[in-house]
Amino acid sequence: MKKSPARNMLLKKAPSKLLERINSSIDVDVRLFQEDIEASRVHCKMLIKTKIISLKDGKKIINGLQQILRDVKKDKIKLDSKFEDIHMNVEALLHSKIGPIAGKLHTGRSRNDQVVTDFKLWIKKHSQIIDDEIRKLQKALIKIAKRNTSTVMPGYTHLQIAQPVSLAHHCLAYVEMMGRNRSRISDCIKRLNESPLGAGALAGTSFPIDRKMTARLLGFSKPTINSIDSVSDRDFAVEFIFVLSLTGIHLSRLAEEIILWSSQHFNFVKLPDELSTGSSIMPQKKNPDGAELVRANASSVISNLNNILSLLKGLPLSYSKDLQDDKRLTFNTYDNVLLGLQVMAELMNKIKFNKKTMLQAVEESYATSTDLADWLVKKLHYPFREAYQITGKIVDYANSKNKSLSNMSLKELQKFDNNISNDIFRVLSPLNSMKSKNSLGGSAPETVKKSIQYVIKKYL
Repeated sequence: MKKSPARNMLLKKAPSKLLERINSSIDVDVRLFQEDIEASRVHCKMLIKTKIISLKDGKKIINGLQQILRDVKKDKIKLDSKFEDIHMNVEALLHSKIGPIAGKLHTGRSRNDQVVTDFKLWIKKHSQIIDDEIRKLQKALIKIAKRNTSTVMPGYTHLQIAQPVSLAHHCLAYVEMMGRNRSRISDCIKRLNESPLGAGALAGTSFPIDRKMTARLLGFSKPTINSIDSVSDRDFAVEFIFVLSLTGIHLSRLAEEIILWSSQHFNFVKLPDELSTGSSIMPQKKNPDGAELVRANASSVISNLNNILSLLKGLPLSYSKDLQDDKRLTFNTYDNVLLGLQVMAELMNKIKFNKKTMLQAVEESYATSTDLADWLVKKLHYPFREAYQITGKIVDYANSKNKSLSNMSLKELQKFDNNISNDIFRVLSPLNSMKSKNSLGGSAPETVKKSIQYVIKKYL
């Protein structure tokens, strides 16, 4: 059996099979392979510059690390769970290539600062991937918006038809949500962007290391200032998971609407076949499985956020092995949200909207009731609460006669107020109702067109 490079000589017996199973994280942190090699390479450069190791030994170490990286890319590397994690695997691989000199690489660092450095580098790199995928979803939503500034659909509150809005305006709401998620990712990375390398196990090191050099070469803004905090907290991972979780929740809300809209009761959309499934026994079914699974994944990411908060809440300073689970939770959250973003972007690029059905839903409702009340305020100068009462009576009457507001006659309307004139029918049209909402951020087509230009400039 291979021996671990870090085998403690105080331990007279090898780890049991059960300890090996629970202690090993190589199946998870293998994803830190490139980050571990890069951080090790930079650490070695610093050891050479500060004369902690010789130039000759340092070059051998760097060359060995580069060979390992090439082997990884060619899929020639076989990892061994006996070495617990990716860090010890890299060290063992380096030892097999250059011999005992490999042991000098770990001078002036600990696995505690090594792992958190690798982890931060991974999050920095993959936060950009998430940002790019959110941007693609925004682009798909903006594309729909540009074609549908005058497409009328019901706007809802409490899942009840409330007022007419445009499909464009509705889509832009998600563009703004996703834009804030991108901003949160950026803020998260700003706080994360401090290098823990050189913090050691918890107390720093007596070697004359240059932490500013390693921070700069690894792309961090500066080194961390407290060695205990550097190795013991994972607030950066919590924040990253939180941003991903909130993104997942926004995806779930969009998915939920797509699921509702694709049902026979709504019939607002036609789903792309390639993101739907059929039933095993009901040939008429077209199930929105893609959207449903995005909605389901939100549960997983919320659980991961709760798990990492619970993991941290009882840990004394500084490092405890409990922190090994941070990467599993982060990677799982990242995978779920990344997939969700890709599914929803493809879905929004291929979805078809039933515009006539959406308009009909507005026309058959009382969605222009507020416009009627506003007309009474503007034209007849009634207090809004009085106008609201009159409108309520008109709606109640229309409902009893199974009529829409726009289909009522002037004579019928005047039963409730003799001052109502033919001019009122202009505001009872769904399109005119929508056009009248021209306040900043409103749903009027001209206002929405300006919003589209704004979001294109801001997000694309």
